[in-house]
Amino acid sequence: MAQPSPPFASGNDGRSQNNASPRSETGLLPKDVSLSVNYLPTKFSSGLLSSTPRRRKGQADSELPKRGGGREAFKSGEARMPAEGDEDYDGVTGAWFGGKEGGHTRPRMRWNKFKWALFVANIFLCIYALTGLIFCLLTWFDVFEHADIVRVGNRTELIFSTVASALATVVSVLGWAGILLNNRSFLAVYTFLLWICFAMLVTPGYLTYKQRTFNLEGKINSQWSRILGAEGRLRIQNRLHCCGYFSPFIEATVSQTCYARSVLPGCKEAYLDFEKNVLKIWYTIAFSLVPLQIAIMVAGLLCSNHITYRFGKGMMPKAYRLSMNSMAVIMDNYASQLAEQYGSDVASEILARSRSNLHVDSMGYMVPSATSTSAGTSSGRHEYRTD
Repeated sequence: MAQPSPPFASGNDGRSQNNASPRSETGLLPKDVSLSVNYLPTKFSSGLLSSTPRRRKGQADSELPKRGGGREAFKSGEARMPAEGDEDYDGVTGAWFGGKEGGHTRPRMRWNKFKWALFVANIFLCIYALTGLIFCLLTWFDVFEHADIVRVGNRTELIFSTVASALATVVSVLGWAGILLNNRSFLAVYTFLLWICFAMLVTPGYLTYKQRTFNLEGKINSQWSRILGAEGRLRIQNRLHCCGYFSPFIEATVSQTCYARSVLPGCKEAYLDFEKNVLKIWYTIAFSLVPLQIAIMVAGLLCSNHITYRFGKGMMPKAYRLSMNSMAVIMDNYASQLAEQYGSDVASEILARSRSNLHVDSMGYMVPSATSTSAGTSSGRHEYRTD
């Protein structure tokens, strides 16, 4: 008797016969069986016929296909489902963040160009957000010489700038989490929040530009007379070393340096010049960051879903997930082809080894008998048993 060739290595004509209809062989409806059975027996590998372990890290098995991951997942014939040790797994794999027990992680991780683009973009976002937040906080803490004037005269713009810089800082931290952990959910929220950061960025720039461009002098007159109040005027007088608006006799707040016979000049000219300079610097900085923010937004839109080369989340579609009924069909097809090619004795031995390797008995699956399978091939029906 000639030595048989490895099972399922050649495409025989009986393959379509065995996989033609799950209902005809097992009495199951197609909706009750996983679609994975349509791709059998090409899924069976030599690991089922050998008692040695299938794969070990650092050992290459030319007969077994790679299970996918990284750039190689896009090659023709490569699997798309993730294995436990695949590279670029979509999620957290470190021991501190719920990875493998014992702290064992993949030895090396390669960053693709999309991840590098997000990394560089988030660096720029983090830099300008932290810089703006620091300057806003120093202004609120009255560290600069004329910071109190800004707190009194430009309080609304300062609030918007502080909120914008604080939000951008939080978004950049979220971006670091998504980039370093390969978490696309974080990056989706990160991309959405970048638009809110853009709106918060242009708001103080628009307010300061409008205030300076359109009748700044009239706005300053109205602010001094109706909005600032006695306390606000006193704080501006102390910082600008002036007294009253035009003179000590017009809308002045009395203090140790500002009184009726004070020689200090009025505050209008000094306050107007200060506002012109501050507002110009304010909206210039805000609008100069707009191109950078747009570039960061574009990078987030184009790259956040390509942080790894795996498509989607690497999850098995529901229609292809194995069930007890699907396992029965798979083992039935497997046993039928083994019996046809090798005979019932060899098929029985291989099936017994397969059940022990796959732990089918402990799962309670219905496994076909090799002798009944060989007989059922001609009669068109199969028997099942549980060991």
